[in-house]
Amino acid sequence: MFSPALTRLLKYATVGVGTLSLDLALLYLFTDVWGVQYVLAAGVAFLISVSVNYLIARKFVFKHSLRSARAGYANFILIASVGLVVVTGGMYLLVEQTSLGVFAARLVVAGVAGVWNYLMNLYVNFKVAGKHEG
Repeated sequence: MFSPALTRLLKYATVGVGTLSLDLALLYLFTDVWGVQYVLAAGVAFLISVSVNYLIARKFVFKHSLRSARAGYANFILIASVGLVVVTGGMYLLVEQTSLGVFAARLVVAGVAGVWNYLMNLYVNFKVAGKHEG
């Protein structure tokens, strides 16, 4: 029904929404329950949720990767490090400079970080762009 590339994107988006939900739940737990400063909490929540994202995406989205799981995860973390800078820096700027709420700011930066992570994993880490596997 859909092209393989669109199917892969939709699968990644589905995984992303699920792990973003985990990220937001952790952010709430860290900030509102445990009182952790929001930038630190956002960074830790992002790293946990992006690791879960890797495990699920490797199995269901990029299952035909030729990289070993260990090498793929190492590359994934390097790519996610840029995402971490986007998340924490974006959170700080949006909350401090625009008075946007913590959770609204996190949703805004999720879009930017999500696009970055998808494109880099597609073209660099898993190297499946242009392939016809799902």
